[in-house]
Amino acid sequence: MEGVPDDGERVAASLARWLAGVTFADLGADEVTDLLTGAVVAWAEGQGWRAYRRAPSVLPLPPPYAHRHSWIDVGCARPAGPPIAVELDRTDRQRTVDKLLAEARAGRVAIWLRWGAGPFAAPPAPVHLVTCPVTVRRGGGSRYTRQPTRDRPPPEHTTAPVTGEQADLFATGTP
Repeated sequence: MEGVPDDGERVAASLARWLAGVTFADLGADEVTDLLTGAVVAWAEGQGWRAYRRAPSVLPLPPPYAHRHSWIDVGCARPAGPPIAVELDRTDRQRTVDKLLAEARAGRVAIWLRWGAGPFAAPPAPVHLVTCPVTVRRGGGSRYTRQPTRDRPPPEHTTAPVTGEQADLFATGTP
């Protein structure tokens, strides 16, 4: 939109803060993608915006599918500011980058929500990266977990004197 400053960094930071509270345990890849898609929709609706899963993309599909639509995972319409296009990926896909660059050229705020174990390579500007690091457990199908981050100091160690059996365990002399 003409005359509206690019607020993509602010929007991406807001989404990242929202996703910081999303936790889950032992989910498959499709379940994580669905959960995160729902979280993006909830975030957008919490801002008072309309949110659409599988919104039409401006990027045409290659032949022989040129008569069909390409889709973005979540599209958001805002009363003030350009629309937002959010793509979710577990892997680094060039097709996603191309799609988001096309969305940005069409005047949308383009956000790439990457989830997985990382590392996450930064996309080219003006695409904004939001990451959702998870842990993965392999074997019998990959399962993904995301626990809340806790910035807690290490526990205090006792300053009480070592006594009884502990004295033998922590003796500093040679036996």
